[in-house]
Amino acid sequence: MRLSSLINKGLLLAFSSMVFSPAILAQDVTFHKDIEPILQRACQNCHRPGGVAPMPLVNYDEVAPFAGLIEYKTGLRDRAGAMPPWYAEKNIGIKQLKNDPSLSEAEIAAISTWARTGASKGNEADAPAPLVFDDSIKWSLGVPDLIVNTEDFFMAKGRPDWWGEIPSVPTGLTEDRYVKSIEVVEVNDVGVGDDASDTVGGLFIFHHMIWRTEVEDENGKVIPGQSTNWPVHEVGRNGDVFDPDAGPLLKANSAFYTDSVHMHSNGRDTVGHLQLGFTFHPIGYKPKFKSSISLLGNGVDISVEGDAKDQEMHAYLVLTEHTKVITFEPHLHAPGARMCLEAIWGYSVETLSCVGYDHNWVRGYAFEDDYTPLLPKGTVLHITGYFDNTTANYNVPDARNWQGAGNRSVTNMFIDLGIRVTMTDEQFEEEMEKRRTNLALGPNDHVIGCPLCLTPFSWPVVESAESGE
Repeated sequence: MRLSSLINKGLLLAFSSMVFSPAILAQDVTFHKDIEPILQRACQNCHRPGGVAPMPLVNYDEVAPFAGLIEYKTGLRDRAGAMPPWYAEKNIGIKQLKNDPSLSEAEIAAISTWARTGASKGNEADAPAPLVFDDSIKWSLGVPDLIVNTEDFFMAKGRPDWWGEIPSVPTGLTEDRYVKSIEVVEVNDVGVGDDASDTVGGLFIFHHMIWRTEVEDENGKVIPGQSTNWPVHEVGRNGDVFDPDAGPLLKANSAFYTDSVHMHSNGRDTVGHLQLGFTFHPIGYKPKFKSSISLLGNGVDISVEGDAKDQEMHAYLVLTEHTKVITFEPHLHAPGARMCLEAIWGYSVETLSCVGYDHNWVRGYAFEDDYTPLLPKGTVLHITGYFDNTTANYNVPDARNWQGAGNRSVTNMFIDLGIRVTMTDEQFEEEMEKRRTNLALGPNDHVIGCPLCLTPFSWPVVESAESGE
């Protein structure tokens, strides 16, 4: 080989080695320039003074000691324990989801590089403006128009799980209003920074609550036939944004009611209550569709073997009306690891979404408006649940035990609690036409979750001139 070629080859090898060396990467990825913006967007809402997370992640001195842990938790991506707590799998199904706080692959890689190359602080001049924290930041969907507080509940640190009802509370609403979103947060007296609990749910004592609003007369008596059911509250759950054309009605003189609350100990004597945050549509809004909560699943003959993972369960539902799927919300219990939602139409079998599951952070996944599944009546919805009842699942108290169906955290459920709306034939055709227009769909485009979007309901008929008949 000629000397010039050897020199050029050596220079290329040296340059390649320099580009990928940890020392150079450490200079490129710094806290203030690269990591702090990620933490502000996806972490500091909880990891801040007064937040619900166990340690603040606001300034460099607070974050640097946890660099390795942050790399590990963010690297879990869509499995139990991942941070931020969002478990939608990005390589399958509909990827356009509302209020998605998850990290991109580039952000995960930046955190990993930063943690593995010395956790450099960098230049403070590169730092973004610090966030201003106040009580309003706990509302991820924005400060509500109406906040209703339930009564305080005391849960002793050694008390077993409790089920029952808590007192009704008037909403104070004096006029009918349609609801754009609802968010429920738990407020309790557990001190920020206290040692983490070994129980499912960490800081919280409200495991879940099935609730409704009832209209009361002037004497505080419930008027029959006036109730409205709301999405189930679950531990660590995010808020619900309803379909823009299907806001449910919160009626005047209504009150909060529940007869199905599940309380569990977080390992400390705790006094807590829930805040129900309603955000309203403008006055004069009228809904176009009827909204409902899905109950697709199996709650009776569940069987989860001990010391076994990758156990599957299946449930099916035939849609009797044209349906738009607004959210997908897996509800499992401690051994739950993953759930997938599938639509079967004719010979077409299509996965709409697959998400991991963590019993500490129950999530509802809302599809973006132009990507909500539009399914014709006759479609079969199919959910598949995956269970990990082994010591590798830190939510399981004793992996040796067989587990069946039940309400306790150590028993199991298998349900999709997502929100859907139903439509008439005309509304269904109109929604598909809107989808075609908004996404500028062509005849060869594929739309996940809309099997008829590119199939005309009726072919145009060309009328010939009378004289040519």
